Amino acid sequence: MTQSSLAVAVGGDWTLLNASPDIRAQLAHTPALRPPTRRGSPIRAVVVTNGDVDHIAGLLTLRESTPFTLHATAATHTTLQANPIFGVLNPAFVTRAVQRLDQPFAPVEGLEVTAFAVPGKVPLYQEGAEVETRLLGEQTIGLRLSANGRVAYYIPGCAEVPADLLARLGDADVLFFDGTVWDDDEMRRTGTGQKSGARMGHMAMNGSEGSIAALASLTCRKIFVHINNTNPVLQPGAERDALLAAGWELGFDGMELIP
Repeated sequence: MTQSSLAVAVGGDWTLLNASPDIRAQLAHTPALRPPTRRGSPIRAVVVTNGDVDHIAGLLTLRESTPFTLHATAATHTTLQANPIFGVLNPAFVTRAVQRLDQPFAPVEGLEVTAFAVPGKVPLYQEGAEVETRLLGEQTIGLRLSANGRVAYYIPGCAEVPADLLARLGDADVLFFDGTVWDDDEMRRTGTGQKSGARMGHMAMNGSEGSIAALASLTCRKIFVHINNTNPVLQPGAERDALLAAGWELGFDGMELIP
């Protein structure tokens, strides 16, 4: 809910989807992810969907000389390599693998992952004077996860749902989707900032062009994740009731899904 990370288990091996700034707390509150000995981890791979601080800052916590493979697009790897602090990920233990769009790969045995472009923008710290919020390329990706005959999609950041993206999601059993804001202008209305959701590269949940309407035809299980603290669905009320009535769930920290 509050940060954008998921962990996926296939057998005894875990794959982490994004490494959020609070990853240490997440690991401490998830017994299956705790070190089995003084050092060590069941996490065998980390897959990063873009270079946002929300998605990469936790990598600095995963530097305890425990082997894993870091998967990202070439564009995101370039971003990480440009900042020398990520050199703490010792290459003797952390292998960096390039994700190519629309080419399946297996971060662990039994799990197939396919990265695909979704509309978005470059990370905040890379923005220039002109910002394109609906870039389509390696800057922002979604992930298709397939294991044991089940399919999940993880899209923690998305600026719009074009027809081809909606069609792609047709085989989903479960969808985790960007739930940052309820209304596009809620940050301005709440006095917490001047940017709209669209300016930040996020769809609003609500409205005729919002994600609830755009994804209404999907019959899979649909879960909003990565909720901004301005979003009224965090509290009981009309907005949460509308979300639930539309067939969506609100993800929460510590949520577990068992096939």
